Amino acid sequence: MSPGVTEVLPAGALLVGRVWDPSTRGPRVVVVDTAPPPGTAGWGVHDLTDVDPTVAGLLERDDRLAVARDAVRGTARWWTTDLLAAPVDDAGAAHLLAPVDLQVVKACGVTFADSLAERVIEERAGGDPARAAEVRADVADVLGGTLSSVRPGSAEAGRVKEVLQARGWWSQYLEVGLGPDPEVFTKAPVLASVGHGAAVGVPAWSRWNNPEPELVLVVTSRGEVVGATLGNDVNLRDVEGRSALLLGRAKDANASSALGPFVRLLDDSLTLDALRAAEIDLEVRGGDGFVLHGRNSLTRISRPFEELVAATVGPHHQYPDGFVLYTGTLFAPTTDRDEPGQGFTHHVGDVVRISCPLLGTLENTVAATEDLPPWTFGVGELLSYLRRAGT
Repeated sequence: MSPGVTEVLPAGALLVGRVWDPSTRGPRVVVVDTAPPPGTAGWGVHDLTDVDPTVAGLLERDDRLAVARDAVRGTARWWTTDLLAAPVDDAGAAHLLAPVDLQVVKACGVTFADSLAERVIEERAGGDPARAAEVRADVADVLGGTLSSVRPGSAEAGRVKEVLQARGWWSQYLEVGLGPDPEVFTKAPVLASVGHGAAVGVPAWSRWNNPEPELVLVVTSRGEVVGATLGNDVNLRDVEGRSALLLGRAKDANASSALGPFVRLLDDSLTLDALRAAEIDLEVRGGDGFVLHGRNSLTRISRPFEELVAATVGPHHQYPDGFVLYTGTLFAPTTDRDEPGQGFTHHVGDVVRISCPLLGTLENTVAATEDLPPWTFGVGELLSYLRRAGT
């Protein structure tokens, strides 16, 4: 088996996702057998579309595990080696898509103390990377290590808020980082996320931006976490730093949400507690020889998964087709790339690899958003395809 496959996909996992099928010219729901019989050519990819035409529908089923396990006993339609090698911009070749479809793409922000400090720095620097180093020193002096040990919404957090307000340092980011309510926003429209191997978009005019490697929970309409995947919550720091009211512009553009490579279903081999201890590694390699490494350690998240899910779905808000939830990141790059004091920002052509032993590797290449093909395959096109395919 190709080493590339074992680097991208976790062995012994039950994986579901989507494949672009050139013969029917549309997305197929698939399951991957990551425990193939000895002597086989690779990991088989099995078509589940005739069982359930959408990933959202499959994951709503109480028997989803049994359906997926039964499917891998059949004949594989594709092989992972071929799909991972296929160009994702070629409609004539079978290739991976983002592994979710009708689920709403939600995201949490400011869920780690370290990234909370960086959000405050962005705000006080007004989105200007040249001022970030100076402001960072001021923030470290004022906040010190007070944030990392404070439980959001606690009495202690309230006392910290009072102290910071008295010193004129209270911020909207500190409110969602320390207050009773987490930040939850809509990251991307339904069907707008890109998958493994695709380009992620950064607008050509942005001068301060970065990847955000995150664990993404896959949640049913009932609020049950049934799986997980990896995500890149591409972020424009120069925009959000000017005003948090520009969050939509900073977070939501074509190809700004990457998910994949597959959704790993929760079962006896992967529990929610295992995800709480997950380590997510980031590597960025540029054509200029620049290399950046980072890590997102879920053990340091400031709010439990259950609190983030409950803030998203419940009597106050329903998601009939379920949703996926970016859980935030510990990682905020401060390494200088182009000029001293300017910090990190993407260059076109950067290869971004987000990896976790439990979930595999999500790899994407950075491109100017304006140069990417327009996003055209929405809900209406999906419904038309399913009618044509007779599913």
